[in-house]
Amino acid sequence: MEVTLKGDKEFDDIPSLKTKALRINLNENIYGTFAEIGAGQETVRHFFRAGGASGTIAKAMSAYDKDFSDAIYGTEKDGRYVTEARLRKMLNHEIKLIETRLTRDKHPSKLFFSYANTVATIDFAKQYKGHGWVGIKYQVEPNQEYNEIILHIRFKETDARLQQETLGILGTNLIYGAFYKYNVPKKLLRYLYDHLDKDQLEIDTINFSGPVFKDVDNRLMSLQLVKNNMTDAVMFSPDGNNVLPARVLYKKNILALRGSFRPVTKVNMDMFKKSYEMFIKENKVDEKNTEVIFEITLSNLRAEGEIDEQDFMDRAKLLCSLGQNVLISNFQEYYKLVEYFSQYSKNRMGLAMGVNNLVDIFDEKYYRHLSGGILEAFGKLFFKDLRVYLYPMLDEDGKTIITSENLKVHPRMKELYKFFKYNGKVVDITDYNTDILTIFSRTVLKMIASGDESWEAMLPEGVAKLIKEMCLFGYEAEEVIVKK
Repeated sequence: MEVTLKGDKEFDDIPSLKTKALRINLNENIYGTFAEIGAGQETVRHFFRAGGASGTIAKAMSAYDKDFSDAIYGTEKDGRYVTEARLRKMLNHEIKLIETRLTRDKHPSKLFFSYANTVATIDFAKQYKGHGWVGIKYQVEPNQEYNEIILHIRFKETDARLQQETLGILGTNLIYGAFYKYNVPKKLLRYLYDHLDKDQLEIDTINFSGPVFKDVDNRLMSLQLVKNNMTDAVMFSPDGNNVLPARVLYKKNILALRGSFRPVTKVNMDMFKKSYEMFIKENKVDEKNTEVIFEITLSNLRAEGEIDEQDFMDRAKLLCSLGQNVLISNFQEYYKLVEYFSQYSKNRMGLAMGVNNLVDIFDEKYYRHLSGGILEAFGKLFFKDLRVYLYPMLDEDGKTIITSENLKVHPRMKELYKFFKYNGKVVDITDYNTDILTIFSRTVLKMIASGDESWEAMLPEGVAKLIKEMCLFGYEAEEVIVKK
C-alpha cells in the first residue's frame, strides 16, 4: 500500500469544496481531529457533508467557553484567546491526544493530522471586523515528524455569517493543499483562495515548518503574499520567520526607513542611527516602546523589471543578520505606509529618508488618482505626530550639500513645502558623516560584480564579511573564481 502523498497535476477547473473534502475522506490513510473556536465548526462541516467522514474525522470539537478552553489547553499569559500561542497549544494538544489514543500497532499506515482555528468574527457594532489564526499539523508519511502550516487572517466582510462561511472554505483549502500540494508551497499558497475573493479575506502572515518544508524560506513565502495581493504588507523578524505586524507595531512609537538596501551601505546605517537618536529624544517617545522598521516596497523590488527572488533573499538575509525587522509592502506612496502603521498605533511616528525621496513626495503625479489630490495625501501623511528626518545629499557639482533649506520642489509645491517645513514636520539630520555622502548602493553592486574590492570600505562594519560568507549580491568567493 502506497502511503506517501504526491502533489496533483494542474487542473484547468478548480475542484469544488465537496470534491476536495471527499478526496480527503476517501483517502484511507488520512485521519485526525478538528478543533475550531470562535466561528462555529465551519471547516469540519464541509467534511461531514461530503460523505465518508468516518474515515477521516476522529474527533471534532469547539471549546467555546473560556474556562473550558483554559482547562483543555491551559491559560495564556496575556489572557487572550485569538493568538498564535493559543493555536499552537491547540495543535500540539490534539496531536498528543491522537498519538496517545491511537496506537501505531493498530494504525500502522495512518497519516495523523490536527486542524485548528481560533477566530474572532465581526462584533455587533461592526466596528471590529475580526481576525483569526488557522493551522494544520500533519504527516505525509507514517511515523514521520509533523509538518505545520500556520497563518493569520483578517476578515474583510461585514457579516458574521459570511465570515464563518469564508473561514470554512479557507480551512478546507488548507487541509486539501497541505496533503496534495505540499511539494509546491507557492502554489499551495495561491490555492488557499480557491472559491474565495481577495475582498473577502486577507492573509498577512504564514509560516511553514517540518520535514517536507525544510527547504522553504518563510521570508520568500511572505513575499508571495504581497505579490499575489493577498495582503498589502508582511513583516519578518531577524530569525527569518514571518511575524504578525500587529504584534510588533501595536501601540508602539514607529521609526521607518525605506530603501533598496541593495546592499546596506554606511549611508543607510548613518541615516538610521542619527534619525533614531533624534526620534527617541522627541516628546512622548519612550525608547523601550519604540520599533525601527526597515521597509522595502514591491515597486522597489520591481525596479529592474520582474522581481528577482534571489536578489530579494539577499537583501532579506543581510537585514535579518543585522538584527532588523523588515517590512515588505505594496505601498508606493508614503502616505499609504503611514495609514498602515496607523491601524496599529496612534503613537508618534517618524520617517527617515534622503532628499530625493522627499522631493518625490511633493510630486503631484503620485496623487492624481485621489479625489483630493496631493492635499488629501498630505492630510493622511502628516495628520498627527509624524515627522520626517531628512538625510542630506551631495549635489551633482560634488560640493553643495542639499538639505531641507535648499532643496528644490516643483514651483507649485513651494508654499506647501514651506508650510510643512516651518511647522516642524521636516527636520534635518545635522550630525551626519560628510565623508560618506558619495556612497550609493548601485555603485557598490557594480563593484561587487566587477571584482573591485574597494566596495568593502563603503559598507558598515561586518556587512562585507556577511556578503562574502553568504555569497550575496552575486559575490563569488576566490576559490570559486579560481576553479572557473
